[in-house]
Amino acid sequence: MKYASALLTAGAICALSAPIAHATTVHRHGHHAVARKKSAPTVQPAAHDSDVMAEMAALRAQVAALQQRLDGEHQAQTDTQAQVAQTREQVGALSQSVAEAPKMAAAAADTEVASAIDKEHGKGYFDFKGIRITPGGFLELAGMYRQHFQGNDDATSWSGIPFPNAHNYYVGEGRLSARQSRLTFLAQGKANANTTLSMYGEFDFLGAAQTANSNESNSYTPRIRVLYGTVDWNHGDSGFHFLAGQSWSLVTLNSNGITPRSEVIPTVIDAQYVPGFSWTRQPQVRLTGDFADHHLWVAASVESPATTFGGSVPATVTDSLAGSSGFNSANSLSLNGAPDFVEKVAYENTIGGHRLHLEGFAIERTATARINGVASVNKGSTGYGGGATLQVVPNYVDVQFSYMGGKGIGRYGSAQLPDVTFDADGSIHPVTETMMLGGVLLHPTRMLDIYAYGGEEFESAMPLTGSYGIGNLAANDSGCFVEGGTCSGNTRRVRQLATGLWQKVYSGSFGRAQVGLEYTYTQRDLFISANSNGVPSTNQSIGMISFRYYPF
Repeated sequence: MKYASALLTAGAICALSAPIAHATTVHRHGHHAVARKKSAPTVQPAAHDSDVMAEMAALRAQVAALQQRLDGEHQAQTDTQAQVAQTREQVGALSQSVAEAPKMAAAAADTEVASAIDKEHGKGYFDFKGIRITPGGFLELAGMYRQHFQGNDDATSWSGIPFPNAHNYYVGEGRLSARQSRLTFLAQGKANANTTLSMYGEFDFLGAAQTANSNESNSYTPRIRVLYGTVDWNHGDSGFHFLAGQSWSLVTLNSNGITPRSEVIPTVIDAQYVPGFSWTRQPQVRLTGDFADHHLWVAASVESPATTFGGSVPATVTDSLAGSSGFNSANSLSLNGAPDFVEKVAYENTIGGHRLHLEGFAIERTATARINGVASVNKGSTGYGGGATLQVVPNYVDVQFSYMGGKGIGRYGSAQLPDVTFDADGSIHPVTETMMLGGVLLHPTRMLDIYAYGGEEFESAMPLTGSYGIGNLAANDSGCFVEGGTCSGNTRRVRQLATGLWQKVYSGSFGRAQVGLEYTYTQRDLFISANSNGVPSTNQSIGMISFRYYPF
């Protein structure tokens, strides 16, 4: 309608313009004709022309205004069309977003759940009734091959390596085992700002009841490794700590003060560790104090006793009895009336960016026997030792060294050499022994650890009356290297070189999976006897592989 009105107006202007022009022409011609005939007045025609011209100007202004209006409406229509097109694009994009919204919401929910799982796994603990509980442990499948058969599982009897006189010396030993798999837990509660109560336990499956065997079911007994409670009182730069339960002995090297769960345990696969490593895990009561901003530590413990005997035992002497209530009757229990006492001092500091830990200890023990019908015999003995750990290159190279020496200390070594021996009259004689261990751990990458250890345990000869004592020249070693021959000498020394690695294949919020490889070469020497040709010596090569998953 707007365009029709504009056209009608334009047409009217044209129609008006034509008669006016024609009238003007006739008037002029008539004027000239009249002028030739007779003069006439011109005022009236001039006024009329002026009105017409004004009307035409007004009409032209209207036409221009209409044209401008038409142009504006055309531009508005163009803008409207562009806006409509843009709106359609926005509607289309919005429709697509609406269609994808469920997928995006699902993805966001999955991400949120995954993040929550990562966060929960990252904590590594959970809270229950105000107590913080941290689970731990690993699942393991270990494989092992021994050059000479010993009938051992994950834990090798280092002093039981056979000589060529034994028939099993000529047979290799290969087996798989999951028995070193371990479960651990730590429960902690804060009684107040300065007091922490804790309970810690470790359990594996290396126990073996009389019914346990590897024929079909491979069913073995869970056992306690450690299980103890602690109370820690911390007062700024000092503190006191109480422990009661079964834990590593104080003779075991630590890396952080004298605190439980900081023991420096060889990282080998073999559950009997390395000869030269000083340790026991036994019930005890321990009190520890730390001073000088936690740099100086002092501790003392009362630990459960046991005695290992070597050499011949006189028929008139009772040194042990078969297990009774609560014990396996296939095992013997030594006669002990007094506990072992251990005292320890440790100092640690960071020097030039290198963490250094030093410690020393002393131990007092008592061996007991009964000379039947005569008297009970008690014999005391002492030992001493120490060790050190050092971060040579922080995060890359760590070294350790430990030493233990004295009399009657064989029980505390991985080779399990005897503590004491007997003379013919039933008197007890502690055996002098030394044990040493050195190790280096390399961490080339975050996922790879490489280790090497060298250890040794050896005893001094103590020949007594006749065939009694340790290292007696009267021992018969004439058949040590003949199958079926006689080889009755006592072990003088066990030493070993062990090397291996742990390669992590996964380490993240879902735990850690790793593979371990290990090789050990162990040498066992006997004391020289009157009929042996030099030092009787044998050796054992062992290869092991371990697959472990730490879920916590």
